[in-house]
Amino acid sequence: MVTFKEQLYAWRSVIFALFLRELQSKFNDKFGLAWAFLEPVAFILALSFARGRFTGGDVHTIPIFIFMMIGLMGLQTFTQVFQGVSMSIKRNKPLYAFRQVQPMSAVLTSGILEYAIKVIVSCILILVLYLMGMTFSVHSPLLLLYLCFLLGVFSVSIGLLFAIAAAFVPEVDKLKSIFTRPLMFISCVFFSLQDLPQEMWPYLSWNPLVHFIELARYSCFESYGNKGVSLRYLNEITLVFLFFSLAIYHITWKKVLSR
Repeated sequence: MVTFKEQLYAWRSVIFALFLRELQSKFNDKFGLAWAFLEPVAFILALSFARGRFTGGDVHTIPIFIFMMIGLMGLQTFTQVFQGVSMSIKRNKPLYAFRQVQPMSAVLTSGILEYAIKVIVSCILILVLYLMGMTFSVHSPLLLLYLCFLLGVFSVSIGLLFAIAAAFVPEVDKLKSIFTRPLMFISCVFFSLQDLPQEMWPYLSWNPLVHFIELARYSCFESYGNKGVSLRYLNEITLVFLFFSLAIYHITWKKVLSR
């Protein structure tokens, strides 16, 4: 009989092996991890320049570069973790011939890898800010860390739902671009809720990314405020999607192997 300790060791070994495989396939070009850093930096600079042409100085007490950095890194963390997880089950399908490898192993590996890359890129950006002299005191570091954790769990949950759906209906993959493309414009990356009339807030506040990004800005700068967003809403919707995705996986994972 296989003990829990032995099963845990097998899971750890499988996830580590898959992690190395994913890492090698993701950064097999000449730029490697540097591209994961250069791309968001270029995008942040472009957005900061465009926003600066409209408002000039700070955005509701936040320096423009930091305002855009928080928004873009929040959005990219969600989209890349979501995209990676949603493709993980199909991408590792040949490995399921080995009894130790299950679809959830691929899901966790892809989610951890994509999230870790964004954490590393964020740390490098913070170091760049420090070297540039753009230092500031984080108002609520615990809230910021908790928001990062919630964002990771939420992203993996949504990606898992799409991965399962794509195993039964391949056309679901075509819907991902339709799903992610408008997020740049409706997630408060380029603007803030405070830039809009309060009558428009209900049309955007259904989007959890708005709450993630706006609360992350508030956790760094207390003066920014947290009007129109709710941590309770994030807790509830993350818990709902996590439970729903795990329940669907538990019901369908054996059928997913046979697809």
